[in-house]
Amino acid sequence: LVGFAMQITDIDPLQYGLLFERFLNPERISMPDIDIDFCTHRRGEVIQYVTEKYGREQVAQIITFGTLGARAAIKDVGRVLDMKVGEVDRITKLVPNQLNIKLKEAFAQEPGFQEMRKADPRVGEVLDVACKLEGMARNASIHAAGVVISPTPLKELVPLYKTNKDEVVTQYDMGGIEKLNLLKMDFLGLTTLTIIEDCKRLIKQSRGEDLVVEDLPLGDLKTSEIFSKGFTSGIFQFESGGMRDILIRYQPERLEDLCALNALYRPGPIQGGMVDDFINRKHGRKQVVYDLPELKEVLQETYGVIVYQEQVMQVANRLAGYSLGDADLLRRAMGKKKAEEMAQQRDRFVKGALERNYPQKKIEKIFDLMEQFAGYGFNKSHSAAYAYLAYITAYLKAHYPIEFMSALLTAETGNTSKVVKYMNECRDMGMQVLPPDVNKSGKNFTPDGDAIRFGLCAIKNVGAGAVESIIAARDEKGPFTSIYNFCERIDLGAVNRRVVESLIRAGAMDSLNGTRSQFFAVIDTAIETGQRAQRDKLSGQTGLFAMAFGSTDEPEPAPELPKLPDWTSTEKLNNEKELLGFYVTGHPLDAWMDKVTELGKHSSETLEGLDKGAEVAICGIMTGIQRRRNKEGKPWAMFQLEDKVGAVECMVFTTTYEQVLPMLAEDKPVFIRGMALPEEGAATKVSVKDIIPLEVVRVPMPSLISIKVRLGSNGTDKAELLGTLFERKRGDTAVRLRLERPKDFSVILDVTARVRPDKEFRAEVERICGPECIEVLAT
Repeated sequence: LVGFAMQITDIDPLQYGLLFERFLNPERISMPDIDIDFCTHRRGEVIQYVTEKYGREQVAQIITFGTLGARAAIKDVGRVLDMKVGEVDRITKLVPNQLNIKLKEAFAQEPGFQEMRKADPRVGEVLDVACKLEGMARNASIHAAGVVISPTPLKELVPLYKTNKDEVVTQYDMGGIEKLNLLKMDFLGLTTLTIIEDCKRLIKQSRGEDLVVEDLPLGDLKTSEIFSKGFTSGIFQFESGGMRDILIRYQPERLEDLCALNALYRPGPIQGGMVDDFINRKHGRKQVVYDLPELKEVLQETYGVIVYQEQVMQVANRLAGYSLGDADLLRRAMGKKKAEEMAQQRDRFVKGALERNYPQKKIEKIFDLMEQFAGYGFNKSHSAAYAYLAYITAYLKAHYPIEFMSALLTAETGNTSKVVKYMNECRDMGMQVLPPDVNKSGKNFTPDGDAIRFGLCAIKNVGAGAVESIIAARDEKGPFTSIYNFCERIDLGAVNRRVVESLIRAGAMDSLNGTRSQFFAVIDTAIETGQRAQRDKLSGQTGLFAMAFGSTDEPEPAPELPKLPDWTSTEKLNNEKELLGFYVTGHPLDAWMDKVTELGKHSSETLEGLDKGAEVAICGIMTGIQRRRNKEGKPWAMFQLEDKVGAVECMVFTTTYEQVLPMLAEDKPVFIRGMALPEEGAATKVSVKDIIPLEVVRVPMPSLISIKVRLGSNGTDKAELLGTLFERKRGDTAVRLRLERPKDFSVILDVTARVRPDKEFRAEVERICGPECIEVLAT
């Protein structure tokens, strides 16, 4: 409550029932672990502040040790024993994709290790040494967020060292620091807070509104729709596919709902069926029953399910007379599942409840339930803070979508797959993402009317100094009119030839008079003209000329541009891809979207979760092709397949290499059949079986289809709608209409129109005539 009153936190602990004892407890000896999130831009200032506040000798960051896992141990040992990289890779690939697997477990699961030992004695030596080194510290680094603050100089308590960046770091890791009872605080840089701050700044710039996040209404309908409809791309903690599915099924209506879903969306509760149970109780499909009336007050907000650690503590407090401090110790004991300690706690809980005249059988049942759920229980204070942050981001997305998506795209600059994902989300929301423009762009993504404008800093080879020079010149005298005018006005010390070339190729000069090909042809002339104009200005010749011949504010006309054909659409897109990392003004697949829609059963976004060996059918552009040879000298290849939502890594193994070799070409639009290769902790890859260029692939269409039309009062409307659709989707497939009126008659009617019954056609027919109204009569 003090933290809330002092604005350390924005969550009211009384409103949401957040227990102080879960944070700091006089009956628990260990110090609290304090996590504080800051905007990433200013995290360094916080560390600098505490260093100055408490003294450089009393503040330090914490060391962390990277240890040798199963694969890392094999790789390091293989390298030291001079084994070839390819041979070491073959050994490491035998380690099963299982989190934190040990080498002995891997040997038991994979017989290939024994076969390799027999075939090559050196493999046995590598594996034996790797087993001995597994788990040992490999390297030291600084903990991502941990900072120790001590009342006395740290050198008196722990060994310290200085990094090459002059940072003071403890030589004891987290565990050692905790054993010394030193106060550890995590100063975390949270990207979401940066997005919120950037969004507020953009709202001020574009709309003149000073948004106060703390004053946002918590019952906003448009914000609720973001969650209930699953439009949570970019929403803190709620953007995964699984979470979207749960949101749509659950239909959250208030912040407490988000808090509960945040706590439940973890492997334990999901695998234990708690999430399904929770949703069914919310919608009344499962009855909510309380074993004792006193439990209703504690568990009513979560429909009788123990979701939070605080609820375990409250139940122990209400039923068995535990102080909240003691209840926290009970909660910790349940989480650790120590049999001896749990037996003592059970006796104490039952005894305390019996003294308050509760029936023994019910009390024992409640204790068992508490013990079961305590392992899943989540810290409610943590969940409430995250739910509140999620609500704020959803509110901004609902009411200020352009500013929010601009801030989101800026935060993910450098992460190509996420930028592509969010650009597609913008298009789905009806917002255009415009290419960079020297006359309109800022440094980062910014609102531009009803669209979002790329920032100039996103262009490869264009640094912050060059961008600042361009913006300063533009602010001083208005928009640039030509490439010559541009080169005369900007600081050519900050903007060199390479920068100008990159701006042209990225499309950032398209608003000037001329085409990209014309600009590219006169780069050197324009820069020389600009340098000469700037030298004349510095030497005062312009002033003398004006005095002698009369002053004029009219600029000299720019030289004429050469008459050249502009670059082709493909050339423009390829340059955009190279300079920006993605296509902006179009996509090479646009010309083949009818085939992509029909043939592509998957996209780069939908491969996650497929079983190993599952069939994959996907369309995209092949890039980054690498041809390799294995130990036997046989060729294989790998490449990136890029579609409109991202990219996937594809492997062409030796068995199919010769077959697909003629198709392996950079920037080629293709249709690929293959198998899913999921990897633990990494994106799913595709093992390629077949590659077919989209220009030659045929989409199989039936020769005759039947459409069932149920006649009624609006039969004429259906006929008119179908007629319009047939006209728009002409093709080679014959159509037979089956006209039906319930309990009356059925008529078969062959029509003269021939159609192309692709995915769009089928969806539109089902919209007009209802589901399952199309039947294929002949292929």
